[in-house]
Amino acid sequence: MNYDASMTYAPNYETQTFHDVLVEQLRNTPWLMLSVGIHVVIAIVLNFMGAAAGQPVMETVFKVVAEQAPAPLDPIPEVEDPKDIEDPKDPTDEQPVPTEVFAEDPMIDAESEFDEPVDGDTLNDQPIDNHTVNNSTVGLGSSSGSFGDGRGGGRTAGPGGTRGKSFQKPLTAGLDWLARHQSPDGRWDCDAYMGQGAPERGPLCTGKGNAMYDVGVTGLSLLAYLGAGNTHRQGEYQKTVKAGLKWLKAQQDAEGCFGSRGDPHFTYNHAVAALAMAEAYGMTHAPAWRTSAQRGIDFCMKAQNPYKAWRYGVRSGDNDSSVTGWMVMALKSAKLSGLEVNETAMQWARDWIVAMTDEETGRVGYTKRGERPVRAEGRIERFPADTSESLTAVGVLTRIFAGDDPGESAAIKAGAELMAKRLPVWDPEGGRVDMYYWYYASLALFQCGGAEWSAWTGKMKSAMIDTQRDDGNFAGSWDPVGPWGEDGGRVYSTALMTMCMEVFFRYPRVFGTRNK
Repeated sequence: MNYDASMTYAPNYETQTFHDVLVEQLRNTPWLMLSVGIHVVIAIVLNFMGAAAGQPVMETVFKVVAEQAPAPLDPIPEVEDPKDIEDPKDPTDEQPVPTEVFAEDPMIDAESEFDEPVDGDTLNDQPIDNHTVNNSTVGLGSSSGSFGDGRGGGRTAGPGGTRGKSFQKPLTAGLDWLARHQSPDGRWDCDAYMGQGAPERGPLCTGKGNAMYDVGVTGLSLLAYLGAGNTHRQGEYQKTVKAGLKWLKAQQDAEGCFGSRGDPHFTYNHAVAALAMAEAYGMTHAPAWRTSAQRGIDFCMKAQNPYKAWRYGVRSGDNDSSVTGWMVMALKSAKLSGLEVNETAMQWARDWIVAMTDEETGRVGYTKRGERPVRAEGRIERFPADTSESLTAVGVLTRIFAGDDPGESAAIKAGAELMAKRLPVWDPEGGRVDMYYWYYASLALFQCGGAEWSAWTGKMKSAMIDTQRDDGNFAGSWDPVGPWGEDGGRVYSTALMTMCMEVFFRYPRVFGTRNK
């Protein structure tokens, strides 16, 4: 339609602001301006007259003016200024409350105990609740989180340095492999991940896991990225992290449980997923993850047996130290991320660990005091239980997270000594590869420090770096040759080994430096 100057058009409220509309109304009603002007002149004249007679008249005049003013205009419709209308956007892009700024490059060079003679106590010794540029929430994330607010990506400036040059390439290679094998929907598919490989790189990967653990291995993979400082907002893998978190969030049911409950082992899936979501929220404080993270933690507490710990199902009455370990880390991360956590839950978990600890040896049992680690049916001969102290590692870490001081606890000291006798060795034929054990022991012994930590770090380098694949589609991964490799597959082994490398700059020590 062409504009006709002889015609009167209604104000365009869709494009005008309130100010524009008001000006337009005033422009079209000159009588109002004239009336106001006349009354102002009268008021001034009468005021001078009253002043001459010694009488205050200004108040009276303005009362008259107000009473004689013309009827008010019809209310102008309230119309939102277009610039204030919020455009539809992905909720994951919502900005969090301001947090500390950390090092942009999560792979900054720094000397570590693996690049120089090992000194187990030259790493980060900041108290766990200090907001320093050092750590992750529960040892899984990085960037702006609870255990010191550095969660991996920011943990580059600790005493003596915590980013070893030795780890830069293998860590990046591990993350690259995981990114290449992520499914289009955001998950890591235990038994079909190899389909994401590139034929031009050579044969596709082998080593599939069990489909029932997709939620769990997706959580582990996300923790590997979070531990290196990558979130949906920062790092080289933002899209990878965002897609994974969105898929994980979509797997949560009305009660807050992540994944299907069709298999009794679903509590493993849930605990790891809840841990990943709590880490993601703690690192970014993104509103998109908060509700999901809190609901996941609420379900953890709901599933705990009263006065005890966790196993399979919700308050089933059974308890084991393995499921309990993952639940404890999820709760610790949640607490440090600002989520609501019942302190009693952690204390009950500690009480369970105490009940499972052999006071003479320091060994922590699975479901019975001091028993050896459990193996799946048919695997005990291939993976002898006496080659691992995995549950002792879980027990030591749980005690520390619950508040026990490694420098004062005889049980923690005994557990550390046991782990120092079962150092990492890549020996698939002898059944001595146990990535689950290596991960928990690395976390626990770093907290303990001292000679046991130094001995451990001396063996972990070759067990991790020297065994990473560098060929074709396999490049960056680790073969799933441990006792749980058949369950989680190559995705599980690669995520855990990547997380093992990140342990050395993930947490600050809870109680400071340990004496040797």
